[in-house]
Amino acid sequence: MNLDGLRSLIATGDIDTVVVAFTDHYGRTLGKRFDAEFFLESLGSGSHACDYLLTVDMEMEPVDGYQYANWERGYGDFHLVADMTTLRRCGWAPNAAIVLCDIHDNAEHELVPVAPRSILRAQVAAAADAGFVVQAASELEFFLFRDSYREAHDKGYADLISAGWYNEDYHLLQGARVEDYVGAARRALRDSEIPVENSKGEAAIGQHELNIRYADVLSMADRHVVVKQAMKELAEQHGVAVTFMAKLDAEQSGSSCHLHLSLWSGDGDAAANVFAADDGPTDLFRWFLGGWMRHTDDLMVCYAPTVNSYKRYQSQSWAPTKIAWSTDNRTAGFRVVGSGSSLRIECRIPGADANPYLAYAAALASGLDGIANQIEPPDEFTGDAYTAVDVPIVATTLTAALDRFRTSAETRRLLGDVVVDHYSHFLTMERDAYDAAVTDWERRRYFERI
Repeated sequence: MNLDGLRSLIATGDIDTVVVAFTDHYGRTLGKRFDAEFFLESLGSGSHACDYLLTVDMEMEPVDGYQYANWERGYGDFHLVADMTTLRRCGWAPNAAIVLCDIHDNAEHELVPVAPRSILRAQVAAAADAGFVVQAASELEFFLFRDSYREAHDKGYADLISAGWYNEDYHLLQGARVEDYVGAARRALRDSEIPVENSKGEAAIGQHELNIRYADVLSMADRHVVVKQAMKELAEQHGVAVTFMAKLDAEQSGSSCHLHLSLWSGDGDAAANVFAADDGPTDLFRWFLGGWMRHTDDLMVCYAPTVNSYKRYQSQSWAPTKIAWSTDNRTAGFRVVGSGSSLRIECRIPGADANPYLAYAAALASGLDGIANQIEPPDEFTGDAYTAVDVPIVATTLTAALDRFRTSAETRRLLGDVVVDHYSHFLTMERDAYDAAVTDWERRRYFERI
């Protein structure tokens, strides 16, 4: 949808609400719902929101210690600037449209460097400066429950009614049982100009996946954000619940967000995948892969941002445990798939809880550095990567990943001190909140028997 199309739909009464949205560090969609007519009136000036939204925790509490925004600076506003290329109908909500925003500084009217979309924009610009367009896709997995979100909350998120009752990977019967919700999601996203290629059961009880058609990387990250918001709103409408936690159950596979990337050059019909040549993968492919792999440890928190994220990395769980690459091998952290124009790198490390802007930004910063410095990847791995020795492992805790992110000179070179310091503080807060919590596991283990 373009602006003229929006004006026409407003004039006919088909659109009466415009959702003005952005994402915070967690990847949550925040913003305002505008009367459609007022949205048109305010386009020139945009809107504003409190800058504390880039410093809050999951409970929306302001957190001390940030340089960007704090009590001493008065928690002023930042400027929400609608990116009209993201404007689309909300296929899941009647008479509504949604537009995603960049966050600008209210004084200088420049992109706020610590905003997630700004961080990805910087890497997209770096790719463009190098002569590349980045094509990307996210595979987003989720668990579906027949309890509503409110019912799940009231149960303490325990004893929930799964939408399935056995492993449903590719099972069409189990898929049919959830078609009331998943089918509605596919159609709603199609009506929102987000093409869904397919849906399928996944490798755990009640787990499913939506595959969204690839796009340029910024558009793909935007699609990813809208998909999660749409699916949660649809769940609310259907009286069910979906979760994008990375590891919901210790006994089952976790939920991933596999990232697919390729670099292209040229315009229109002349555009070509620079990873592929007639005789196989190119030097650019090899160097991009080498850089991505080398910096995985440095930027692990961008792929696995929560304490829960790291519980997903278990042997023979379909989640990778080794930083290896292999052709069409799902045991490796980096799986090379496709051929010719479809040749791409699939990184299987991110979980469904990843913020797509940060995950894609980390991938691009790493891969472009690989090209700039001609970083060679290790030899291709063959066999079962889970059992491999002398192969680097992924970080197993948020603490380990955070320590590497905060202290690595490479991280600071790739993303800049401002971004690293800001997100180090954010992640430290998240880790400390978990360390201070008393869990049900502790009560069961220690209440009587200690």
